[in-house]
Amino acid sequence: MMNATPQAVASPSAHTALLASEPERAAYRDYAQPGIDRVRTFYRNNHQHQTLDFVRAKKAQWLTFSQREMTPWAALEFLNTLVDESDPDIELPQISHLLQTAEAIRADGHPDWFVLTGFIHDLGKVLCLFGEPQWAVVGDTFPVGCKFSDRVVYPEYFALNPDSADARYNTELGIYTPGCGLDAVHMSWGHDEYLYQLMKAHLPLPALYMIRYHSFYAWHREGAYGHLVDAQDVAHLEWVRKFNPYDLYSKNDRPPVLAELKPYYEDLMAKYLPASLKL
Repeated sequence: MMNATPQAVASPSAHTALLASEPERAAYRDYAQPGIDRVRTFYRNNHQHQTLDFVRAKKAQWLTFSQREMTPWAALEFLNTLVDESDPDIELPQISHLLQTAEAIRADGHPDWFVLTGFIHDLGKVLCLFGEPQWAVVGDTFPVGCKFSDRVVYPEYFALNPDSADARYNTELGIYTPGCGLDAVHMSWGHDEYLYQLMKAHLPLPALYMIRYHSFYAWHREGAYGHLVDAQDVAHLEWVRKFNPYDLYSKNDRPPVLAELKPYYEDLMAKYLPASLKL
């Protein structure tokens, strides 16, 4: 596995043109805005069904990577029919969001592995196109096997989850030990863990943290679950936070032109990824 240090990354510009301005950012992740019933319905299903047993079953099902074999580019194009039901900020196809994220990272002069991470970070959402419901693929992630934090979006829906009434799982630590590290924690199942497992032989550790935990807002934004993290998690938290503005604040209704950028990203994927992926 490759290593990278924070010093290897250029300091991002404070006024990146491809990101929303500071005043505009207050409108993002607004789960109280009218007209987002699809998002509330999504999280009701997500929080009700993401139990520890469910997560373990999904890992056994999907981490064999035996669905099909595709080139990385074909897998990304496969996403072009998908609009994320959990996202209140954008209704563009996924590949448009990926291009916006990656181009904002590239504009700030970050290393090419960081740009690639932005471009593929949602590739795991191909699970939806393999037949998984969106509530089992997208959305904010959180630990299972311990008490659900009220800092997760729509925490009231956890009352519907059977693990909330299970004495093995509804305490602060549940099945875990203090400082066990996030690698030992079962996260709610979705595209983050799936893609992390797919990419862990190909990208440096900071990129893998970005992929695996970019949806774990309760940790990297709200400061929850600190009793579970270890020294490695603490050391890489800033990488996840560094990635987050590009993922979140690059969303707008003006996507880059795919045809113009495709040669650059084809070359970038060829540099780091195998010619075909077993999904």
